Amino acid sequence: MLTPAPNEPELLVFENPLQAAQALAHDLVRQLATALDRRGSATLAVSGGRSPGLLFDELSRSRLDWPGVMLTLVDERWVDPASGDSNERFLRERLLTRHAAGANFVPLKTRADHPAEAVADRNRALQPMLAGADAVVLGMGEDGHIASLFPRAPGLAAALDPSAPASLVAIEPPTAPHARLGMNLAALLGAGHLTLLASGPAKAALLSREARDARRDAPLPIDHLLQHRRQPLRMYWSP
Repeated sequence: MLTPAPNEPELLVFENPLQAAQALAHDLVRQLATALDRRGSATLAVSGGRSPGLLFDELSRSRLDWPGVMLTLVDERWVDPASGDSNERFLRERLLTRHAAGANFVPLKTRADHPAEAVADRNRALQPMLAGADAVVLGMGEDGHIASLFPRAPGLAAALDPSAPASLVAIEPPTAPHARLGMNLAALLGAGHLTLLASGPAKAALLSREARDARRDAPLPIDHLLQHRRQPLRMYWSP
């Protein structure tokens, strides 16, 4: 059973998805620029799926020292990067263009047959990110999943343990195609700036305090994020 979080997340409401994307892009650029000024490098992990497309467009137009930015995905479907289901392909098409083409992208997908076989290798490659990314952008499914941490997935409890070492984990979603590789809750919580981009009434209802209280005995992955966050969660929502 989850206990109430000490502070509510910050909810920012916009008239449409474009306005939400523009505001989040401005926020992220500010965070990354601060890290770049402070130590000459920055780290950013972004959500997969098609929802962040407008955000990717806005970021790609942003003037930033992109070669100093280490960029990765919070989760990836275990498919060929050329596949239409690949998060990497979508990121390359929408984010790694224009000014952002020079970003240091580190993919999650490898040639391993299964994501479980790639965990150790990708943990090494993404060690700076897992130690605490400067910024993380999450999405959320209408079933409450985040970063491919699906309800009822095998191994979900361990992946949602906030005291576990920050790591990538292999997930076999019970309600979606393709095995996945993604960050566990501990890795997400280690971000210096944690954000969530969502739209639509179904997701708004899922995030409401009343709905979360009603799920107290059977929390969804999103509830674990809201409960155990170490940094304030800023949510960008639009109809």
